[in-house]
Amino acid sequence: MEHNQFQHPVRVLVGLGFPTDIQSVKDAFVMLDEWPPSKRNPAHGVALNACRAALAGEVDAETARSTFVAFARRMDLLVQVAGDVVAAKAVGAFGDASRGPHNKSM
Repeated sequence: MEHNQFQHPVRVLVGLGFPTDIQSVKDAFVMLDEWPPSKRNPAHGVALNACRAALAGEVDAETARSTFVAFARRMDLLVQVAGDVVAAKAVGAFGDASRGPHNKSM
């Protein structure tokens, strides 16, 4: 696996709403760098800086991926992939609500 490859691609909507997989820090950086200046926000700046730092070897690719995911989510570009939901449930990201109201553990 390339040094800056993401462990799991990030699926985002581009252009006229077509899904595409962002596979690496470089892919994320290019998308962020080409983002229209009028649509940039603090999440964009954080993600762009994290990608720059990852490309320079200052942070790992997964740190950059996390900031890119936060940006994509904030901009409503993130496409949930079936495996993401399974992984989120595995780490408890949905809390007790995923177990139903009567099955809460103590």
